Amino acid sequence: MTAILGISAFYHDSAAALVIDGEIVAAAQEERFSRRKHDAEFPVAAIDYCLAEAGITAAELDHVGFYEKPLLKFDRLLETYLSFAPSGFRSFLKAMPQWVGQKLHLRREIRSGLGGQYSGRICFCQHHQSHAASAFFPSPFEEAAILTMDGVGEWTTSSLGVGRGNQIQLREELRFPDSLGLLYSAFTFFTGFRVNSGEYKLMGLAPYGEPRYVDQIRRHLIDIRDDGSFRLDLDYFNYCQGLTMTSPRFHHLFGREPRRPDSPIEQLDMDLAASIQAVTEEVVLKTASHLHAQTGLENLCLAGGVALNCVANGRLLREGPFRKIWIQPAAGDAGGALGVATLIWHQLLDRPRIARSPDAQSGSLLGPSFSQSEIAGRLDDLGAVYEQYEDDTLVEWVSDQLAAGKVVGRMQGRMEFGPRALGNRSILGDPRSPQMQSLMNLKIKFRESFRPFAPIVLADRASEYFDIDVDQDSPYMLLVCDVAERQRVPVPDQPAAGLLRVHEVRSTLPAVTHVDGSARLQTVDSIRNPRLERLLRSFFAKTGCPALINTSFNVRGEPIVCTPEDAYRCFMATNMDVLVVENFVLIKGAQPRATSHAMDAHLARFDPD
Repeated sequence: MTAILGISAFYHDSAAALVIDGEIVAAAQEERFSRRKHDAEFPVAAIDYCLAEAGITAAELDHVGFYEKPLLKFDRLLETYLSFAPSGFRSFLKAMPQWVGQKLHLRREIRSGLGGQYSGRICFCQHHQSHAASAFFPSPFEEAAILTMDGVGEWTTSSLGVGRGNQIQLREELRFPDSLGLLYSAFTFFTGFRVNSGEYKLMGLAPYGEPRYVDQIRRHLIDIRDDGSFRLDLDYFNYCQGLTMTSPRFHHLFGREPRRPDSPIEQLDMDLAASIQAVTEEVVLKTASHLHAQTGLENLCLAGGVALNCVANGRLLREGPFRKIWIQPAAGDAGGALGVATLIWHQLLDRPRIARSPDAQSGSLLGPSFSQSEIAGRLDDLGAVYEQYEDDTLVEWVSDQLAAGKVVGRMQGRMEFGPRALGNRSILGDPRSPQMQSLMNLKIKFRESFRPFAPIVLADRASEYFDIDVDQDSPYMLLVCDVAERQRVPVPDQPAAGLLRVHEVRSTLPAVTHVDGSARLQTVDSIRNPRLERLLRSFFAKTGCPALINTSFNVRGEPIVCTPEDAYRCFMATNMDVLVVENFVLIKGAQPRATSHAMDAHLARFDPD
């Protein structure tokens, strides 16, 4: 047995992943255990989980890998600070203590984090190598082109390469400070959302606006070449030397200071969101077309933070040159832990790889699960009132509740790896209800009313409701496509303006149809998630609708739930009607009133963003 632990840490979304004899055994983000959103600390709890899942100790590990090269990253930071000195001095002072005390001593930190039990080799690979490995090795392709895009790793911001068999080769790269991820984050910052966590909000806001500023962005901020490479005008940005993303020149260009997070969203914010989304899609399409021309391959693998832009992914699938696309579900930095572990197994140790169908990611259900007896004990400790059902009875009862318009929190099976809840740590609802989007946003998720919800749909029925090919799946909620024309309904002759458009009914599935007629689709099949597939099948039999709303089981500012305790507290702090934890059912009205102390402690953890 060869056990390989991959680690990502100290920047954004620390995580651990364990590969044994080439099999992905476990993977999880530290935030799910610490309950600190986007936790960047060393992933002690995530590592402990991975080792426990495999039934081994740190002393039994054969290899440990870290997802980037810290000395090369430090080189980039020093060179950047020197290039902009003295204006970057405040940023330098803020960054250096952690580097001097921790990041420059990663071997020490890793051995300490493993309890001093591991004395073997520690491997460091480049950041975009980790992304590329996470994209290709679990994919269903024997060979494929590889595209990675994010903010920045060490120096690289985008990389283009090829994967064949058990080897990946990166052939071209774009380097810092020219970064599509950082450009998108600059607009995230300017429109009042938090960098590294609010980019998906900007993407969700884009359909409410018009791309009025595309030419202005191209003329002043970015020079895009035919091959998708580009240069940014750094006079408009502050991320190289400052503590913010944008400069006064950027603010002057758009006639305003950055929006405060607690202030109203303006039409300018909507139009800027639409504009930077259009520019992002242009760069992605041109880069992918160049990569296709260079490789001649039919398949494409994607990773890096930009690969979480599911609108761009959907357009790439529809209009791009590649026949099939596979996107790493944990496309951000957390996925780097999985990437470095698979890279060590296949490329460093030269172990063979056999491409698997549908993929080797196991539905990305790689986190912890809990036994029935364990759950019963924990619910009893919480003073919860519950009933236990057999599998078949449970499926029928839950689908009845959903058909009756109830909102159901579902915690079943292994937790998802990556930012998306894929049904096992999800809040579910009826997508046919025109009121469900606003209800779930304001009374359950406690977030902005404009935020769209995603549908989960039976894979064999998806093409009846969405513009997706019969043989195309979207198991990881990373593609946006249009709702099928036959499911559309006419919009008013005088549509509402701005964010009020959220209340307009546009299809037979109004709660999951965005204002531009699109949906962020997750297809469900019996291979990746048979229990969820049975629930959808039961709901379809009762309603004629093969889809449900699926949103992550958390509230604004809190990580997705991990344990039964997390699920119960979130359930009691919201207006959810029903909680399902494995085979246990909890009805809100039957629960004892939560104490104000417990409620306050729960709500105190919510991040204002």
